[in-house]
Amino acid sequence: MESVSSGTQPRIEPAPSRYSMPDPIDAAPGEDLVAVGADLEPGTLLSAYRSGMFPMPVDPNRRRSKIAWYSPDPRGIAPLDGLHVSRSLRKSMRHFEIRMDTAFSEVVRACGSPNRPGWWITDEIVNAYEELFRLGWAHSIEVYSQNELVGGLYGVRINQFFAGEAMFRTARDASKAALVGLVAWLNETGATLLDVQWKTDHLASLGVIEIDRREYLSLLRDAISEPEK
Repeated sequence: MESVSSGTQPRIEPAPSRYSMPDPIDAAPGEDLVAVGADLEPGTLLSAYRSGMFPMPVDPNRRRSKIAWYSPDPRGIAPLDGLHVSRSLRKSMRHFEIRMDTAFSEVVRACGSPNRPGWWITDEIVNAYEELFRLGWAHSIEVYSQNELVGGLYGVRINQFFAGEAMFRTARDASKAALVGLVAWLNETGATLLDVQWKTDHLASLGVIEIDRREYLSLLRDAISEPEK
């Protein structure tokens, strides 16, 4: 496995959102859905992430669906010093090449295949994150085998915070390899918080844990206040 190089594209701060984001700390404990509405403009997305929220369409099967904003309680995070890499995963990774920011659109669209269970990544979502990528805020990790894209993930980086959005694989262990590559890059660049939204069995096998929303928001404030190295 080749190491991941840091993303070098400059970040451009977009125009501020015309919407005021709610504070998730005011949401009822255990309630993941915080708000509905607003838009997916870059300024709105960054404001949401800085507030501890992320978007999903209310109804992905409807064109121009309203946007729901989530702040899960509890929240899934991946401890950057506690990733579990099994012996079998280490063996699989010998056959992968890890790249970064070389196929962003392909990764997002693969994550958003309508054939996947729980599909939610609409064309509107794809376009929004492609714009964040163009502005230098979104990143992808790509996993290749014999020069074929077989896995990856994408998300948003704000200073020492990374919000993982989605991952995919067409080869065994490829999405796990993408997470290993992401953690390597985050550790190299001094990140302190890796958000994965919800803890799943798949992510739990890699060491993902859950924390309550209040603790998450405290860690988030610290991470986004520390400049990226």
